[in-house]
Amino acid sequence: MFKKVLIANRGEIAVRIIRACREMGISTVAVYSDADRRSLHVALADEAYHIGGSAPAESYLNKERIIEAAKKSGAEAIHPGFGFLSENDSFADMCEKSGIVFIGPSPEAIRLMGDKITARKIAHDVKVPLVPGSDGAVSDVEASVIAAEIGYPVMIKASAGGGGKGMRLVRSKDDFESSLRMARSEARSAFGDDSVFVERFIERPRHIEIQIIADAEGNTLYLFERECSIQRRHQKVIEEAPSSAISSRTRKKMGEVAVRIAKAVKYKCAGTIEFIMDQSQNFYFLEMNTRVQVEHPVTEMITGFDIVKWMIRIAAGENLPFKQKNIVMKGHALECRVYAENPETNFLPSPGVIEYLRTPSGPGIRDDSSIYNGSEITPFYDPMLSKLVTWADTREAAIKKMESALREYIVLGVKTNIGFLIRTMGDDEFRKGKIDTGFIERHPELLKPSAAGTEKALIAAALSMSSSERTDTQSQKPASNWKLFGRRSGVSRSPSL
Repeated sequence: MFKKVLIANRGEIAVRIIRACREMGISTVAVYSDADRRSLHVALADEAYHIGGSAPAESYLNKERIIEAAKKSGAEAIHPGFGFLSENDSFADMCEKSGIVFIGPSPEAIRLMGDKITARKIAHDVKVPLVPGSDGAVSDVEASVIAAEIGYPVMIKASAGGGGKGMRLVRSKDDFESSLRMARSEARSAFGDDSVFVERFIERPRHIEIQIIADAEGNTLYLFERECSIQRRHQKVIEEAPSSAISSRTRKKMGEVAVRIAKAVKYKCAGTIEFIMDQSQNFYFLEMNTRVQVEHPVTEMITGFDIVKWMIRIAAGENLPFKQKNIVMKGHALECRVYAENPETNFLPSPGVIEYLRTPSGPGIRDDSSIYNGSEITPFYDPMLSKLVTWADTREAAIKKMESALREYIVLGVKTNIGFLIRTMGDDEFRKGKIDTGFIERHPELLKPSAAGTEKALIAAALSMSSSERTDTQSQKPASNWKLFGRRSGVSRSPSL
């Protein structure tokens, strides 16, 4: 097993990995930007190295600085978390050439599955269902012809990216040319590659993904599915496991298909195969994410399987000691992404300083977070504050527990989406499982608080704090909070690299 691991990330995922390493007896190394000097992941790690400016390109995307930090610290391995360099095959290559273990799949697997067109071809070769569309990147003329052949509505998608970038839904021929132009422009800006492909748009689809885990011997297991249909701007907001919409037969079929794809690229590590599913449980391959997912906690809650620890064990050379029949699921789990953003203004980020924070706790409640009283939410990174997760025996009970937990979640100083999440939990269609990727667009009323809105209840709860608590909170500054973390004696801090 590794003695020391560097975490090439920030925020809650860095904290999550640090805690997993600590439980495994592994020393940890954090890296941080100018904006993250007082971040929780820096405080919790055994060592921390400054790697550059606040902008990601100057720090968390700076491959050379991160490799240098790993070498200086003596870290044997690097865990990339999600985002940033987690699916960057050249970074995985650099790690290998530097004698550092990349806690993730091989560079080749990342390359193969990172390009949507190549991934689609691989899925086709192993007889995985695909949405009708182009077989690869297309010219403007080809795109128009294919769209007419498969019929509108169609989706135009960037070949080399994700997160909703370079993606356009086109419902008629009249809008196709302008949408194609915008998709190419956005893809070029986001990924440096304006190639796109076209596929049929599935009406009212559900977004279902299968978590897989594989070792170096080729043992590949699926850890059931997650439903991620509640999305805004093609980005997930609420996830759950299992899905309330699929049968045990469909679940088994999707799991087996996911394993086939992983085996086709000799995949090693944790990964996710994403599918789109229609109202008749017909499912089609979307893409593979070659990293740990933001929503991995819901899978952990229903299976008891620690995905992050097994990523580390597999990278260290361990093999999976169990078979598919040993993986069982119990109960139901929900995850709500708590963001510093304003749903009333199309979910615009809300940077600022957290003046007061109270998080929920109790049986079946998990809050993966990296914030504290005095944390600064900067405009440089994704504004996610935490991932609030609840588990219960049934979906209905998990929803009720989540609604209650959200009402206890108090954040002052920045706007949040907590009120929106509470209203979604109480929505009749959501409770009945009548959801799809267009759910938020169909329910604009969830974005605005009612006259007796939940925000009033949140504010009232915050104002009910004792006067002494408020005085202490308001007098605290990030620097004073920093002192509260209690550094271990002998821990080194490198001012810069």
